[in-house]
Amino acid sequence: MDDSQISTPLAYPHQITRSTDNLIVSEAVYWEKYYDHPDIVYEWNNGVLEEKPVADHLNYSTYDWFVDLLREFSKTRPVGKTTGLEIGFRLELPYDTVIRRPDLGVVLDSNPVSLEPDDKTYSGIFDLCVESLSDSTQEDIERDTVDKKLEYALGGVKEYYILDARSKHTAFYRLNARGVYVPIKPTKDGVIKSKALPGFQFRRADLYQKPSHEEMMKNVVYKGFVELARQAEIKVRQKAEAKALEEKQARQEEAKARRKAEAKAHQAYARAHQAEARALEEKQARQEEAKARRKAEAKALEEKQARQEEAKARQKAEAEIARLKALLATKVE
Repeated sequence: MDDSQISTPLAYPHQITRSTDNLIVSEAVYWEKYYDHPDIVYEWNNGVLEEKPVADHLNYSTYDWFVDLLREFSKTRPVGKTTGLEIGFRLELPYDTVIRRPDLGVVLDSNPVSLEPDDKTYSGIFDLCVESLSDSTQEDIERDTVDKKLEYALGGVKEYYILDARSKHTAFYRLNARGVYVPIKPTKDGVIKSKALPGFQFRRADLYQKPSHEEMMKNVVYKGFVELARQAEIKVRQKAEAKALEEKQARQEEAKARRKAEAKAHQAYARAHQAEARALEEKQARQEEAKARRKAEAKALEEKQARQEEAKARQKAEAEIARLKALLATKVE
């Protein structure tokens, strides 16, 4: 298609309003005047200029959460490059040619066409495309859910994700062996697993709940690739804290054992002291007993000596009486 086929003057593309219905331009003119338009993002559909609709904040927040998740995955498993700058790529289809600018595209390292840092367009076919649905009009919805679905499948895009913050049109497709998109079947837990990006997975419900990194680090679905460095840091810190706690408990047990040993030693000392005190008391008692016995023996001896003196005095008195009696008897005679 040459410039003679253009139905609207194109000398000043910045003057084009947002109403571009059925605006016909050649591919050359599209690349020259509309691809880098400063205000509006245009796609090209076999000669028809199509304006990409603007998403609302709710859809943006859902898309942003998904992009952040993909970014975390890429840090852990850098198997390709991700572009979110609406870089266009050309699809030569059996029935026409289109130039699409997905909200997000992924080019794997295994892709025969690499995505270079200075590229403003991609000359290959993205391995994965993501569109954040705009439900401004039914036509906008059908463009993402019907037209692009068919185009991406025919073009060979391995996986195609449609993100709808209101969940009505959210869909995830994978290219089968026949070159047809089939829905990616979620697990029993509602987890979508990518084959184009092995290991990348997410729970569909989380697109709307948008769990934080802290929550995802504890979730089995995401802990394998979200914040791994931070997880490792937390693990090291927890290990250090566990070791510190273990050492603290060991010190406490040691202190407890020491106090128990000290208490046991104190009890043994007290028992020994009590035994010594009892032995001293018994010794003193024996000494008092011996002293009392000696005193009693001395008293008994004194009493014996007194009795002996008394007997001796009695005998002397009896002898004197007998002598006097004998003397008296002699005198009487």
